[in-house]
Amino acid sequence: MGLVVAVGVALATVFTAWTPTGLLPSGVAAQIANALDLRHVGSVSTLAAPLPTANRPLPRIGVVAGHKGNDSGAVCPDGLTEATVNLDVAMRVKAGLEANGFQVDLLDEFDPRLEGYQALAVISIHNDSCDYINDQATGFKVAGALDTGARDKAERLVACVKDRYPKQTGLNFHAGSVTLDMTQYHSFYEVNAATPIAIIETGFLNLDRKILTEEPYRVAQGVMDGILCYVLNEPVSSS
Repeated sequence: MGLVVAVGVALATVFTAWTPTGLLPSGVAAQIANALDLRHVGSVSTLAAPLPTANRPLPRIGVVAGHKGNDSGAVCPDGLTEATVNLDVAMRVKAGLEANGFQVDLLDEFDPRLEGYQALAVISIHNDSCDYINDQATGFKVAGALDTGARDKAERLVACVKDRYPKQTGLNFHAGSVTLDMTQYHSFYEVNAATPIAIIETGFLNLDRKILTEEPYRVAQGVMDGILCYVLNEPVSSS
């Protein structure tokens, strides 16, 4: 129980203040990995008594950099591409989670590794159009694989991201623009049926461009907080 409390306090403190250069003290990452029960790969981990780490893998999380290896995604008038922004955020999420004891796979949009992929969770990072739509076209949206074998876990992952992401970024959930491309995202049907997966559009490349390009560490922090909320089974605010 003492380890559980220590891990909880360490994660709550470090991941709230994390920037690209922030790391946990030496040894804490190993404690986190030690405390996660990985006997059932792909299921929600629970904090358990410490076990020897010599023959146990680090807990795995998949991060898809939207459009990477396939196309540019949305393209802005000045040449900025969605794929570039997606990759920047994805790499920050990967680095932050790895620095704190997780094994993270950075995946392409149509990565062959996604077929049957098993992990604690998978998040696919995208962004919305560079075009000006209206003054309300700002904010984020997230959807999960709700018609697969991991529906309950996907619902929980989505709830965690919806709760944590705006606390770091100040962006609101833009429910009105969640499309079929999100709710029926192709990778939902590629990963292992027991692996929870969600797709997030972290903002609109028009009205939200400032935070997406000038403060991507806040965007990455919000995504990471959502993942950790799910992995550690933390409570979410009622809505």
